[in-house]
Amino acid sequence: MRRRSLIGAAASLGLARPSIGRAQGARILKLIPQADVAVLDPVATTANVTRNHGFLIFDTLYGLDMDLRPQPQMVEGHTVGDHGKTWNLTLREKLRFHDGEPVRARDVVASIRRWAARDPLGNSLMAYTDELVAVSDNTLRFRLRRPFPLLPATLGKMQSNMCPIMPERLASTDPFRPLTEMVGSGPFRFVANERVPGARLVYVRNESYVPREDGVAGYTSGPKIVHLDRVEWNVVPDPATAAAAMRSGEADWLERPIPDLLPSLRRDPNLVVRANDPFGNLETLRFNHLQPPFNSPAIRRAILGAIDQTEIMTAVGGEDRTLWRAGVGIYPPASPWATDAGLEVLTGPRDYDRVKREIAAAGYDGGRVVMMVGSDIPDIVAMSQVGADAFRRAGLNVDYITLDWGTVVQRTLSQRPLDQGGWSCFFVPNLGIDDVDPAVNANIRGAGLKGIPGWAESPRLEQLHTAWLEAENDAQRRQISRDAQLQTWQDVPFVPLGALFLPMVLRRNVTGVVPGFVKFWGVSKA
Repeated sequence: MRRRSLIGAAASLGLARPSIGRAQGARILKLIPQADVAVLDPVATTANVTRNHGFLIFDTLYGLDMDLRPQPQMVEGHTVGDHGKTWNLTLREKLRFHDGEPVRARDVVASIRRWAARDPLGNSLMAYTDELVAVSDNTLRFRLRRPFPLLPATLGKMQSNMCPIMPERLASTDPFRPLTEMVGSGPFRFVANERVPGARLVYVRNESYVPREDGVAGYTSGPKIVHLDRVEWNVVPDPATAAAAMRSGEADWLERPIPDLLPSLRRDPNLVVRANDPFGNLETLRFNHLQPPFNSPAIRRAILGAIDQTEIMTAVGGEDRTLWRAGVGIYPPASPWATDAGLEVLTGPRDYDRVKREIAAAGYDGGRVVMMVGSDIPDIVAMSQVGADAFRRAGLNVDYITLDWGTVVQRTLSQRPLDQGGWSCFFVPNLGIDDVDPAVNANIRGAGLKGIPGWAESPRLEQLHTAWLEAENDAQRRQISRDAQLQTWQDVPFVPLGALFLPMVLRRNVTGVVPGFVKFWGVSKA
């Protein structure tokens, strides 16, 4: 792996690097995030880094505890009547937006509607909803066509698009035009005038935030107690520079180190290298189902035979098999719904001549395959390099386009043809928790233009999604999860590539980090 060797050499030679500034004071924490936040609106994209940014600024009606059960967050509680078809949600007192205005039920109603227009699970909730109204300043009501027991979990989802509560004036805007003004009621405020696109984002403590007084901090539930005055995100694309900043104390937290540098980081007595998420990442390949050639299900099915998960995950995670797993289906290995149903399509012998014949028989005419590559995220580069080679061996005409990840995220929103700046496919790591079951796993939805970028359409996958929402017991859910995986191999909305369990790196004086994705409530710096 020449790419990996060169990165390691760069680190060992101590190449010159730009300074990212030394932290001043124990109440300022500096993060090196996985990438820049190119799209600020957490409704407009499924990018993990935007979701992480969103949870600093916005609060949610419910949060998920460490067992992934929904708990009241912005709501004081709820009542359910009419055999599960009427839900009344009451907001906590003293909730205020960053602009000083109180959080009212009408803000919440508008926020839910804006989010549900983009989020597949939110769209499912609205399909069950006859009426969603504010009945007073602190109470909103769902009147449903039929019971929807997952309502709290849906409104509190932390997967892909969160449901951010924002002022009505913002929530009433077009959900398909990303917001740039960030006003929430969460524990931190976004400092817009200190943002440097591609380089820096800044957040300060929300002095008026009133955390819950009950419960314990879970993934996104419980008291969000803030000990920091300021959080700075400094985007450092070069892995060696990022590692050097951690050693020197210029940074406090490195979200995604590369495997090559982990041994030297572990040897530093001032650093802690630790796994923080049992679900890890599910590495994925996403297609654009609107444009040739991947608007053809037969071509997408043929591609399954060109994917070698072990080869891809070795490129991503190296030879240390504790960092990754192959032989992975559409759910992360830690999911209770993970299954081996039909996995032989990915684990059987690879035959590129057969794949080439199948692609030709499906009508491929040699047209371009525009593969967007986020060049500032190392595991995306590794996946893309191996994937592009596999595509070429299968006879595809790959146009390998390197962009920074922020630009990739923006371009994924485009539905235009390839000759007008469109795209064909891209590789992306998903947080495993985002794919844990058929309710939240947006990769296996078939909602077409109402779905996530890629816009896969599959009536059968949508039927299975609905069946999951209405399942009465775990035996039914287990069968649905298997059926969804088998249907995925037919429709191929995406391709799972393996699971990565990459640790994070902290300065030893940073404590209180909540498990899961990057969050800053509960975090202290001595």
